[in-house]
Amino acid sequence: MPAKDLYHETVKTALIKDGWTVKDDLPLKIGKRDLVIDLQAQKLLIAQRENQKLAVEVKSFISPSPVSDLEKALGQYLLYEELLKRQYPDYTLYLAIREAVYANFFQEEIVKIILESHPLNLLIFDEIQAEILIWQP
Repeated sequence: MPAKDLYHETVKTALIKDGWTVKDDLPLKIGKRDLVIDLQAQKLLIAQRENQKLAVEVKSFISPSPVSDLEKALGQYLLYEELLKRQYPDYTLYLAIREAVYANFFQEEIVKIILESHPLNLLIFDEIQAEILIWQP
């Protein structure tokens, strides 16, 4: 079983506080490949409330290079988004990041340029209070 992201449980708690029913991981099978949506040591969270369904990829952005973290996050987001459309079209994919990452790195020009052509659904959370601060869009 893949290891969990550093903030996996924090995001899970934040979603529960926000009224979501949460299950860990969502299996994806494509051809010969079986994926449990996983980023390095990070698992996808599945959340459901009323008729809304989310798949949430948690990203820590704690490596020495936030640009490298962005490259990996963007690649995985695009891959998971396409696979979800085919296998679970009723789910919306979100990338969960800490408020500090959003307030600092995600405001830099390099990120803004990427997000212009590849908009991401973002879930910004407070890692201390384990609360969702912003849903974008």
